[in-house]
Amino acid sequence: MFTGDEYGEGGAFIAEALRVQKVKASFFFTGRFYRNTGFQSIISLLKKEGHYLGAHSDQHLLYADWSKRDSLLVSEEEFKKDLDNNYSVMKNFGISRSSASLFLPSYECYNDSIVSWSRKLGLHLINFTPGTLSHTDYTEARARNYRSSAVIWNSIIEYEQKSSSHLNGFILLMHIGAGPGRRDKFFHQLPALLQWLRIKGYKPVRINELL
Repeated sequence: MFTGDEYGEGGAFIAEALRVQKVKASFFFTGRFYRNTGFQSIISLLKKEGHYLGAHSDQHLLYADWSKRDSLLVSEEEFKKDLDNNYSVMKNFGISRSSASLFLPSYECYNDSIVSWSRKLGLHLINFTPGTLSHTDYTEARARNYRSSAVIWNSIIEYEQKSSSHLNGFILLMHIGAGPGRRDKFFHQLPALLQWLRIKGYKPVRINELL
């Protein structure tokens, strides 16, 4: 599963890696990403090749306080309007709300109110499976929370070895782009990651197939 908002420099590389390995993945983009003229060709390609395309908030809003998750930072009306705008621009790519009812909240940050509001809109809120560091592939080299591609790789291998369920049913989150602040792009490891998963006997599927 991949997300995208401001950056998308890995799009072509990721699409090619998935095509070569004959894997269908899932992509959740903000409205800002869908509107970006520089990304529209890769969005159309991903849609054409059968990947799942979903919503990730129109303006990449932070819904709840990081340190106090039950404290909302948006009203229900603001939440609804933002998502409506996200789905509105998705129509330009032939993606309807009914065909993309799985919704990944921006920053993967939410609480029970966001889950309830999503249901009222006919959406099913999802999140990545915790346990690896794949979601930290956006971190920049100078940041305190930086995680190198090697560290991320090792976290996936260690989880697969130590978890009783291994990676069965695991939702692995990555980003379609990390921006100029990170030279060590983890998406470059995707071909090797897909080969490793295949050797291990896993079959990557679209999120709607998994759920």
